[in-house]
Amino acid sequence: MKIAFFSTQPYDRLFFERENTAGKFNYQFYETHLGPHIVRAVERVDAVCVFVNDKVNREVIAVLAEKGVRLIALRCAGFNNVDLAAAKEYGISVCRVPAYSPEAVAEHTVAMLLTLNRKTHKAYNRVREQNFSLNGLLGFNLHGRTVGVVGTGKIGKAFCRIMRGFGCRLLAFDLYQDDELVQEGLHYVPLDELYREADILSLHCPLTEDNKHMLNKQSLGRMKDGVIVLNTSRGGLIDTVAVIEALKSRKLGGLAIDVYEQEEKIFFRDLSNTVIEDDTLQRLMSFPNVLITAHQAFFTDEALGQIARTTLANVEKNLQQQVREGDPAFLL
Repeated sequence: MKIAFFSTQPYDRLFFERENTAGKFNYQFYETHLGPHIVRAVERVDAVCVFVNDKVNREVIAVLAEKGVRLIALRCAGFNNVDLAAAKEYGISVCRVPAYSPEAVAEHTVAMLLTLNRKTHKAYNRVREQNFSLNGLLGFNLHGRTVGVVGTGKIGKAFCRIMRGFGCRLLAFDLYQDDELVQEGLHYVPLDELYREADILSLHCPLTEDNKHMLNKQSLGRMKDGVIVLNTSRGGLIDTVAVIEALKSRKLGGLAIDVYEQEEKIFFRDLSNTVIEDDTLQRLMSFPNVLITAHQAFFTDEALGQIARTTLANVEKNLQQQVREGDPAFLL
């Protein structure tokens, strides 16, 4: 089974090669993201394996079908970057990794919240310079604060349970309620009520056409002054321009993001000797109460191992099923 990997980093090679000890798979690795600029280089593979910033639109899918590709395997949970209707039309199966390590993302979200609140990143730099002053490092207790969670799937559920350990009051919005969380003390409320009540708002939902820019000028205006916003899901959930205005007006007390709407040409690259031309991101990074990591929340040994195992199992199962039935099967 031949697989072409796109957006490949050294750790992708390491973990996928580690899981191929039986030699069932033949790999081709591309550092570039998959898109119209590179898709015609795909030759004689059964599947393409893509990540969050690959652009698998109708144009790309048409070429993949022409090249005989039978499967698009996402090594991530989100699939908003794949035109599913086009894939079905061209007879290409699609699979993903819906639950590789929800704890990894949830724990990173909490780490960002603690860092932003208690300013440990600034304290670390101060002490390194022999500055032991506490001025400007004041935070607040998480205990007793109201945490609003949008999306209580596996990651949101793990985040809720961690925050419950801090003694927080938990509110959530989701189209489908989790009975276990309700029994544990979580209260589901309408989205407007969650906006009004939350001291801390954390996004753990997939990006869809319906919720793109769900945090915009109007929704931000309905929130408490000084609310902390966390996003480790998808950058498109936030209208960055509106968030910048909310930071300037002090409506937002802080922002911690591991994703960015225009991250495709920036994240997963070393740009330390490059002029970044994204003025919006540069403005965002200029705020002292903004914390940004580069799509790192998933990045644990356990998560990468599970991603590799699940992706390869999906590829093997799907391709074998196609051979048996002569028909592609969607495994989303």
